[in-house]
Amino acid sequence: MGSSEPPLIVDVRFDLADTAAGERAYAAGHVPGAFYLHLDRDLSGAKQDAFGAFRGRHPLPERDAFAARLRELGMTPGRQLVAYDAADGMYAARVWWMLRWLGHAQVAVLDGGFAAWQQAGGAVSSDAPSAGSATTISGAGPAFEPAEPLETPWSAQELLAGLGRVRLIDARAGERFRGEVEPLDAQAGHIPGATNRFFKTNLTPEGRFKPAAQLREEFSALLGPQGADGTVHQCGSGVTACHNLLAMHHAGLTGSRLYPGSWSEWSANPRLPLAKG
Repeated sequence: MGSSEPPLIVDVRFDLADTAAGERAYAAGHVPGAFYLHLDRDLSGAKQDAFGAFRGRHPLPERDAFAARLRELGMTPGRQLVAYDAADGMYAARVWWMLRWLGHAQVAVLDGGFAAWQQAGGAVSSDAPSAGSATTISGAGPAFEPAEPLETPWSAQELLAGLGRVRLIDARAGERFRGEVEPLDAQAGHIPGATNRFFKTNLTPEGRFKPAAQLREEFSALLGPQGADGTVHQCGSGVTACHNLLAMHHAGLTGSRLYPGSWSEWSANPRLPLAKG
């Protein structure tokens, strides 16, 4: 289902070390008409489950809650959404995956992010649009609600049961994967059997996504007999793993899953196995 409305634009610039930096950058200047979504408040849910167990640093919010947040910004069924971050797409890719998780296919990532927009001479505004102001047709059609998911998350329990059977790809930097450093999570190392593909490997030296054919060749070499639909992606907290999922989707390799809890949830549970090296 298409839409005659202009795209809904969301700015998701963020800094894990300074969680207010993205909002400050947005206030200083953004793509005209863009709304700001915060990784912790808008793109993540409660860090503990109903029993008090840690779900990771950026667990998924409830689907209904995320859909309601998008409705506040003027989201409607079939409307195109475009997400951008500072440059490399790591946060925008999370939005791409989450919209597809809501069953919404009309979602894209601005390749090269805000930096590319500025380099192309795009206008910059410091005016924040009012919630819902981008909606052009008042009261027309059904409200935006979650639909049949186009992407499906895996739990830690599902992954534990699937170890040795699924292809697991870890999007973190190599030194974190190998367990040489761990600046954010409970323990250093990686989930046993995982293969490392740092998410920035998907980009050219200019910070744009590599051509689809190149990405297809690179990922096909990693997937092995399991193929795309036998692959699960993870990272530190379920954010940069979405970058690998987006790159595979761009390359025509669809059907793989996200483990949202990722290393932050896994490493916090002393009963789960880990590996180094």
